[in-house]
Amino acid sequence: MTTQEILTAAKGAKRAMAAADTETKNNALKQMAEALLEDSEQILQANAEDMDAARGTVSDVMLDRLKLTEVRIRGMADGMLEVAKLPDPCGVSLEEKVRPNGLKITKQSVPMGVIAIIYESRPNVTSDAAALALKAGSACILRGGKEAHRSAEAIVRALKRGLVKAGLPADALFLIEDTTRVSAAEIMAARGYVDLLIPRGGKGLIKSCVEQSKVPVLETGTGICHIYIDKDADLGKAMNIVENAKCSRPSVCNAAEVCLVHEDIAEKFLPLYKMRLTDDRAAAGKVPVELKLCEKASKIIDGTPAGPEDFDTEFLDYIMAVKVVKDVEEAVLHIAAHSTGHSEAIVTENEAAAARFTAAVDSAAVYVNASTRFTDGGEFGLGCEMGISTQKMHARGPMGLKELCSYKYVIMGDGQIRSVDHDEKPGMRAML
Repeated sequence: MTTQEILTAAKGAKRAMAAADTETKNNALKQMAEALLEDSEQILQANAEDMDAARGTVSDVMLDRLKLTEVRIRGMADGMLEVAKLPDPCGVSLEEKVRPNGLKITKQSVPMGVIAIIYESRPNVTSDAAALALKAGSACILRGGKEAHRSAEAIVRALKRGLVKAGLPADALFLIEDTTRVSAAEIMAARGYVDLLIPRGGKGLIKSCVEQSKVPVLETGTGICHIYIDKDADLGKAMNIVENAKCSRPSVCNAAEVCLVHEDIAEKFLPLYKMRLTDDRAAAGKVPVELKLCEKASKIIDGTPAGPEDFDTEFLDYIMAVKVVKDVEEAVLHIAAHSTGHSEAIVTENEAAAARFTAAVDSAAVYVNASTRFTDGGEFGLGCEMGISTQKMHARGPMGLKELCSYKYVIMGDGQIRSVDHDEKPGMRAML
């Protein structure tokens, strides 16, 4: 099908999705999860073909983002089942009031309609996005990257089978067949067809959608995430947190890219930090972290001198920029100048420093003594996520079911009519 045919079909399915009751949607998610597991062999085969085609063209950490395993497919299915257990976000009364004239006004959550997601090389996004959009009562259009297209096709084939088995329209879920920029442009221009567009990927993709789209865009952000090691930090906690935040999965947006260190502890902390992230990892046969050091840090430990761009780069690799700062205030100012507003952390036993950091840092998620890797829908109890929003309008942080709904006002009356307002002159409406 062409992209336009898909847009038209999805628009036609959105009324059926909006009318679907909770039991039907939950059953669909269970059937889709079951179909995902039933087709795991075919999905893994398709993924192996994607992996073979990508080798030599992308880094090893990006290959890890692309790779599927039986465990990861099970995790995708489990995520769908978790979404099925969550309360239905549609038709919820968000606010009620009765006006002096007797009108009862209810603010009620409603489905978006058609949600489109443009994403890159992470196949698990396919099932996460479909599960959340469908439970939120919307039709879902997926446009993945060419690197993961075979995997996404196999996943969507299984999910559509489960959807139909539960009695919902197959047209409620589509994968765009064209992976060129042409299809992305068609989606961005699809006024009247797409009610919400969510880009998930690199800086270029997000920037293109925000600047060029004619449909509403919910902006997700790249993750230049910071960890500030305060002078009153527990160094054992700090070491565990910074290694987890950088090394557990460096290719994801909640991985830390910058480590800020208070000058009072820099001479003690930095040698231990280098040993843990670089020397010990190399000795254990793991990938060592390349440290890009500011001038002060380079006088204490060996590493690569940091260039100006290194504090504004989402490395998505075993690379970390390091800067020595005077105090928590300088750390806050550095974050304000270089952060993408995703996730930041402070490691400290000083309550005043923690309070100052959490109050002053303007990011979607701000941590005290914990890894930035927790910024995730599953970890936040949302089942799975549609992405991490770094904007402030409508949704911020991990986006779950509630963030994928809009709302409308339902007004119940008993014959009320509006009189002319005291500050509105008779005949003004006719003049306008």
